[in-house]
Amino acid sequence: MLEGKRILLGVTGGIAAYKSVEIVSRLRKSGAEVDVVMTDSATEFVSPLTFRSISARPVYTKMFTEPKTWDIEHISLAQRADAVLVAPATANILAKMALGIADDFLSTVLLAVNAPILLAPAMNHAMYHHPATQKNLEILKGRRVHFIGPDQGFQACGTEGDGRMSEPAEIIAYLEGLFENKGIMKGQKVLVTAGGTREPLDPVRYIGNFSSGKMGYAVAQAFAEAGAQVTLVSAPADLSVPTGVKVLRVITAEDMYREVLKIYEEQDIVIKAAAVADYRPAILNKQKMKKKGESLILELVPNPDILAALGKGKRHQFLVGFAAETENILKNGLGKMKKKNTDMLVVNDVTASGAGFGTDTNIVSFLFKDGKRKDLPIMSKHQIARQMVQEIAILQNGAGTKE
Repeated sequence: MLEGKRILLGVTGGIAAYKSVEIVSRLRKSGAEVDVVMTDSATEFVSPLTFRSISARPVYTKMFTEPKTWDIEHISLAQRADAVLVAPATANILAKMALGIADDFLSTVLLAVNAPILLAPAMNHAMYHHPATQKNLEILKGRRVHFIGPDQGFQACGTEGDGRMSEPAEIIAYLEGLFENKGIMKGQKVLVTAGGTREPLDPVRYIGNFSSGKMGYAVAQAFAEAGAQVTLVSAPADLSVPTGVKVLRVITAEDMYREVLKIYEEQDIVIKAAAVADYRPAILNKQKMKKKGESLILELVPNPDILAALGKGKRHQFLVGFAAETENILKNGLGKMKKKNTDMLVVNDVTASGAGFGTDTNIVSFLFKDGKRKDLPIMSKHQIARQMVQEIAILQNGAGTKE
C-alpha cells in the first residue's frame, strides 16, 4: 500500500523519538520515500544523522539554513507529501496546530499541507488529560486530523497510564489503511455497534462481559478511512473515537436497541460488532444490595435481540453480524446467520490464542449468504476490518465473493 508513496515524518521532542527511527525503517521497507522534519527539541533525543542514514534523504531542522533544493522547502515538502505523520506528537505540537502557530520548520509545513495528517501523541498521562490538551485534541479531530493512540503502559517518568506513543507496527498499519481502501465507501452511511453492554443490578454493580470494543472501533475506523459516513453506537469502552466518526454512547442492551432502531432506516451498511448481553436482571435495586453471607439467586429476563430485529426489518441495508463462539464454531455461525437474516457473518473462537476479547489480534472466518466462506489467518483487528470493507465493496458491486 505504501509503495511509491511520499511520506513526510515530523519528529518532535519526546523520548519516544527513538521509536520514529523504526518507523522510517519500516516505511522504507514498504517502498515509501520518507522526508524527515525534526524540531530542535527532537534533535536532543535522536541526531539528524540517524534519520538521514535510515531515510537516505536530507533531514530538515531549521527554517533559515542553506536550502537543499532551490525552492521554498517547507512549501514544496508540504505539496509533494501523500501523507504527513507526526510521531511522537507532543502536547506542544498539538497546541501549535490547534492555534495555527508556525514558529519553526515543522509547524510551518503543517500549516501548508493538504494531504492527510496523522498524529501519534506521546506525553505524560497527566499532560494528556489536561483540559488544554483535550481541547486541542477536540479541535484537531474537528479538522479531520487522524490520531493513532496513545497507548497505555509504563512511561519514562516512572508512572503508568495512557500517553505512550503507539508502537511503530500499529502506526504503519494505520497509515497503510489510508491508502488501502481510499474512497471505496464514499457516499455510504454505515452504522457500527461496539463494546460490551452492562446490565445494572443496583447503583454500583452490573452484569457484563469481557469485550473491549477494539474490533468494533477498528471496523468504524476502517469504514471512515474508506470514505463512509460512520455512526458508532458504543457501549462502555476505554478507546479513542476514530477520526471522522460520530459516536452515540449507550450502556445497556435496551439503550443500544433504541439507538440503533432509531437510525436504522437511513443506513446503507450495518455492522453489529457489539457484545450485547442476552439477559438482564428482572429487578433493578434502587439501593446498593447488602451482603448477607448467604447464597443469592438472581432472576434474569431476556434482552431485545437487536440483530434479529434488524434482520427482520431489513430492506435495502447490508447487514453484518458477529458470532463469538467457544465450540462448533462454523456450525453455530451458519445457524446464527440464517436465523438472524444477515448478509455476512464474522465468526471466531474466543478461546483461541491471539483471538477474542481484549486482544489486538483476531482469527476470524467470513461467512456469506451465498454459502461461501473466507478464513483469515491471525492478523490485527484493523487488518480484519479493512478486509471486511473490501469484501462488502465487492458484494455491493455485484462482483461476487473472493475465493
